[in-house]
Amino acid sequence: MRKIDGHIHTPFCPHGTGDTLEKYVEKAIEENFHEITFTEHAPLPKGFVDPTPLRDSSMSLEKLADYFQSIERLKEKYQNRIIINIGLEVDFIRGYEDEITGFLNQYGSFLTDSILSVHFIKLDDQYFCIDYDEVTFGEMVKRVGSLEKLHRLYYEAVLTSVNTDLGKYKPKRIGHLTLAHKFQKLFPVHFDFSNSIQTILQAIVREEMQIDYNVAGLRKEFCGETYPQNWIAHLAIQKKIPLVYGSDAHSARDLGMNYQAYKELELS
Repeated sequence: MRKIDGHIHTPFCPHGTGDTLEKYVEKAIEENFHEITFTEHAPLPKGFVDPTPLRDSSMSLEKLADYFQSIERLKEKYQNRIIINIGLEVDFIRGYEDEITGFLNQYGSFLTDSILSVHFIKLDDQYFCIDYDEVTFGEMVKRVGSLEKLHRLYYEAVLTSVNTDLGKYKPKRIGHLTLAHKFQKLFPVHFDFSNSIQTILQAIVREEMQIDYNVAGLRKEFCGETYPQNWIAHLAIQKKIPLVYGSDAHSARDLGMNYQAYKELELS
């Protein structure tokens, strides 16, 4: 089995560490990975205002060319040791579909792999970042009236991201499918959301997409699970949906973290 990490951030991430790209690559080689994808948070759509306090959810458009060029240099430097893909983690934000498509049409030809994720949910006339912190998440629950409704809104956004035509460069992999569970130890889920999951998986099959088997939740204090949870991952395997391990590393030390969870999933 080829060892791949398909979700890695970089020093271009404003909320990550300053670890160099080379440090990430050297860690990947040390962990015997055959292939990696750098998936930095893509610049947010034109006109969208980052709702997080420091507005540091993504890299700026001005740094994009340097990002591409830096990884191209790495690909040449390590070409005989590891496969390095140029990717982005693109945010799907309802109301900005045209802007996202325009961005992908302009820059998609530089990408060899990428992820489509939902972080931002619009409640009334205000956008919130669903995974920013537990306080913000609690505010979102109060705003919509219940935890179940917030989860439903999140999964509706994920489903829309799968179904929306974003052009020929649309990312082929859905990122951290169950991100709404990030704070589940504080906001326990006691309702059935399996119908939402089944509908999303059917759409992923139809669109011939992949799922990011994201282990970052195992490192989060109030989560303790992968995104998606294993019962969902097994459903995806049954439907022959490709699952790609993603460390979601924001520092070199996290690259390859908890890979055993993915290995056990594949062997089970």
